[in-house]
Amino acid sequence: MAAIQTQSLTRKFDDLTAVSELTLSVEAGEIFGLVGPDGAGKTTTLRLLSSILEPTGGRAEVAGFDVVSQAEQVKARIGYVSQRFGLYADLTVMENLHFYADIYGVTGRERRERIDRLLAFADLEAFRRRRAGDLSGGMKQKLALACALVHTPAVLLLDEPTNGVDAVSRRDFWRILYQLLREGVTIVLATSYMDEAERCSRVGLMHHGKLIACGTPTQIKGLMKGTILEARTAQPRTAWTLLRQSLGGGVGLFGDRVHVVCQNAEATSERIRAALGAAKMEVLDLRKVEPSLEDVFISIVGSD
Repeated sequence: MAAIQTQSLTRKFDDLTAVSELTLSVEAGEIFGLVGPDGAGKTTTLRLLSSILEPTGGRAEVAGFDVVSQAEQVKARIGYVSQRFGLYADLTVMENLHFYADIYGVTGRERRERIDRLLAFADLEAFRRRRAGDLSGGMKQKLALACALVHTPAVLLLDEPTNGVDAVSRRDFWRILYQLLREGVTIVLATSYMDEAERCSRVGLMHHGKLIACGTPTQIKGLMKGTILEARTAQPRTAWTLLRQSLGGGVGLFGDRVHVVCQNAEATSERIRAALGAAKMEVLDLRKVEPSLEDVFISIVGSD
């Protein structure tokens, strides 16, 4: 059964089309990743699904309810964590949780039990009386998640929840998400981190408001046409710039390595060595590698 369905969902802001003809189905109990760079339309899509924005065209249903005509029913069944810290910095962890419980009408014994469970769930028990504004970035995100879960939503919408969060906190956050999946919560996660997309049940690649590919991470990688060459040098960013100038599109920077999408590995290897050699840059390693989701994305959008 689909927890989310959209049909030709579109949102325009004057002359800008932020989301264009989005047709998508997210199954109940899966974690679906909306993946793409800033400006791809991820945030607008989540705001449409959460009934914060009304579509310019098309339609969407969340948990069986129309996001326009049944917006209140949608809002009662979702949890939404935005990019920005949306909690009250001057309130303590407990005060924020009680505030959101008030909003959703969670009262009495049920409220106490849920809040106690969420504090343990998010490892925030020791910080009950700490002001939200004094929490670390990772703790703030876990508190935002706990507040979004206080009414036990069927669908959880997360807008780049680990953006700017340290690696340990990102790991803890994903541990919580997997626990929610085991409890049957449907999760839609917007992210620009391709390594996070690898952890999703399915992913949708977005670019300029359009869904350009959708499937499991393995299926998406199967769309890759060509070979990936990985070049390692002592100056990866400089090498990346030189190879983009020399080879055009299909060149990506991955930490200390540069990936090049090509059709002829032997000929492209020679061009890479020639371009870097002309700049007196030593090639420490050059080899074929398996494609990542980021490689696929780059190969689809090219130099756009």
